[in-house]
Amino acid sequence: KSLGITVCVGDEYFPERGPTLTFSDLHYCVREARVCRGGGPEKHILNNVSGIMRPGMNAIMGATGSGKTSLLDVIAGRKDPVGLKHGKVMVDGKAVSADLRLSSAYVVQDDILMGTLSVRENLLFSANLRLDRRQHSSADKNNRVDAIIRDLGLTDCADTKIGTEFLRGVSGGERKRCSIGMELITSPSLLFLDEPTTGLDSNTANSIINLLNKLSRRGKTVIFSIHQPRYSIFKQFDHLTLLHKGEVVYAGAAAQALEYFTNLGYQIEAFNNPADFFMDITNGEIKSTLVSLTAGTHKDKNPLANVYRQSQLGRNVLEELDHVNQSISDGASGPDEAADYATSFLYQLRVVCGRTVRNSLRNPQTSYAQLALNVFFAILVGLIYYQMPLTLPEALQNRSGAFFFLIINMVFGNLSAVELFINERAIFIVFVHIFCSHENSSGYYRTSVYFLSKIFADLIPNRIIPIFVFSAIAYYMMGLKPAFEAFLCFALTMSLVSLAGVSLAFLVSASVSSFAMANILIALPFVFMMVFGGFLVNLNAMLSWLSWLQWISVFRYGLNAAFINEMSGQLFYSNNTSVPGEAFLKSQDIDYSVWGFWQNQVALLGITLTCMFLAYVQLRRINRWK
Repeated sequence: KSLGITVCVGDEYFPERGPTLTFSDLHYCVREARVCRGGGPEKHILNNVSGIMRPGMNAIMGATGSGKTSLLDVIAGRKDPVGLKHGKVMVDGKAVSADLRLSSAYVVQDDILMGTLSVRENLLFSANLRLDRRQHSSADKNNRVDAIIRDLGLTDCADTKIGTEFLRGVSGGERKRCSIGMELITSPSLLFLDEPTTGLDSNTANSIINLLNKLSRRGKTVIFSIHQPRYSIFKQFDHLTLLHKGEVVYAGAAAQALEYFTNLGYQIEAFNNPADFFMDITNGEIKSTLVSLTAGTHKDKNPLANVYRQSQLGRNVLEELDHVNQSISDGASGPDEAADYATSFLYQLRVVCGRTVRNSLRNPQTSYAQLALNVFFAILVGLIYYQMPLTLPEALQNRSGAFFFLIINMVFGNLSAVELFINERAIFIVFVHIFCSHENSSGYYRTSVYFLSKIFADLIPNRIIPIFVFSAIAYYMMGLKPAFEAFLCFALTMSLVSLAGVSLAFLVSASVSSFAMANILIALPFVFMMVFGGFLVNLNAMLSWLSWLQWISVFRYGLNAAFINEMSGQLFYSNNTSVPGEAFLKSQDIDYSVWGFWQNQVALLGITLTCMFLAYVQLRRINRWK
C-alpha cells in the first residue's frame, strides 16, 4: 500500500491528498481535583510526544491510561490549552488556523445522535447547519445526504429512527456509521475518531474499519485511537503510534512494527495477534531476550520509550520534524481568527426549533403524557373542590386550600425540567463546541440558539399549553368567579407560577451534571419558597432577619395573585350577612388594588427572566474541554 502522490480505488482516481499532520514535543498535564485546598498536583498525561501522520489509516494504540485518547484530543484541538505546557501541532507545515480546523472533523466515542430522528433526518440536520446556504441549495444538501447514505451502506435503514430507551432503532454499527456521516457532510480532508470500534462486535467493528480504510484511499487523512483490534483490523493500518505511560514506544509503518519489536528481542508466539503482542510487551507480560533492555526495566520506568528515541526510526522522525519547523520559521501564520458559523442565527434557530418540536412529538412521555397528566389532575382537583360555596367559613377555607394546592402542583410539577439540560449535556457540548482553540469554538449552532429553541419549542408547548387546559377544566369545576376576565387572570397566574418553577429548574439543570445533585438543589429552594409563601406561617410575625425570603417566594406571589383575582368584588355570606372579599384580603395585609394584582405578576415574570438569564450564563460556562 503506497501513500505516494496518487491514490486509486478501482477505476476512480482521487488527485487530492489529505493533509500531513505533524506534532512535536507535546507535553500535556492535568491538575488533579481536590475537594478542599484548591487543585492537587499536576499529573503528566503526555511526555514529549512527537510524530508525523500522513494521508491514510493512522492508528494510535495503547493500553488503558496510556494517553492515546489524550494525544488524539490534543492534536485535534479538543483539549484545554492550559494543560499543554509546550509543543506544537501543524497541518501541512502550517500552524492550525480556523480554516484548517473547519476542514477537519471529529467523531466522538459515544454516538451523539438524536434518537427520535431517523438516519436521514440526522444527516440532513448536519447538512442544514454546516453547509453555507449561499453555496448549497436544499437540493444540493439532499443530494449530499443521499450520497453519504449510499457510501456508508445506510440505504436500508435511511428512514429508520436511531432509537431511544423507549423506541427500538438501528444497530450499533449503523449508529456509528451515521455518526461518521454527520461529520462527512462537510467533506473534511482530516478525520479524527475516538475509539470508533468501542462497544461493537468483531464483525461490526471490522466493517467500520473497512469504511474508514475506504475513506483513506480517497485521499483523506484518518487518525483514530483504538484499544485492541483484531488482526483483520490491524492489517489495514498504514501507520501505527504505540503509546505507553504517555510516551511513544513506536511510531512508524504498521507493517514494520512486528519486525521492530522482534529485533528488540521480543518473540511472538505462533498464531498470536500482533496487536495483542504489542499490548503484552508494553504491559511487561513478555520479556526481551536482550540483556540491556531487560536490565533497563529495573532502573527506568519506560525503557521502551528510551529505546525508540535512540533508534534510527525515532531519529528520522525528529529530523523530519526539525526540517518542517525550520521551513515555517520565516512564514509562521498569524493569530488564529475566530471561526464563524456556516449559517445565520435565525436559520439556526429555525432548524434547531424544528428538531426540538419533532423530538417532543415523538417522545410521548414528554408531550402527550404531560398533557394527559394535567387533564387528569385538573379533573381530580375539580372533583375535590367541586362548586365551592360562598358561605363562610367553608368558602375561605376551601379556596385557601385549593389555591395552595394548585400552586404546589404548578411548582413541583415542573421537577421533570431538571433533567432537560443534564440529559442533553453531551449533545450540547458536541454540537455547540466541535473544535476548540484559545479564541474560538466552531460547532453546529450557537449556545443562544440551543437555549431559545428550548424556550420556544419545548417550554411553551409542553409547559404553557397544558397549564391553560388545566386551568380551563379546574377553574369552572371549582366554581370560582364566573367572569371570563377572572378566568384569564387565573390562567395567567398559574402559567407564570409554572414558568417561574421551570426557570429555576432550568438554572439548576444548567449548573450541574448529576441528576441526583440537581434533585437536591431544586428541592431546597422550593421548600423554602413554600414555607415563606404566607400560607404556612404569618409573614408579619416572622423574624426580621428571615423576612426578606418572602420577596423571592414564587408561592407568595402566586397565592396573593390568586386571592386578589378571586376575592375582589366577591360577596360571601354568614348568617344572612354579606361579607366582601376585600375584608379577607385586608386581614391578610394583601394589596388588592389593580396595581397590587399586577405587581405579583411582574414579580413572577422577574423571577422567571432572572433565572432564565442565569441558566443561559451557566450554559455558556459549561466546560467544553474534555
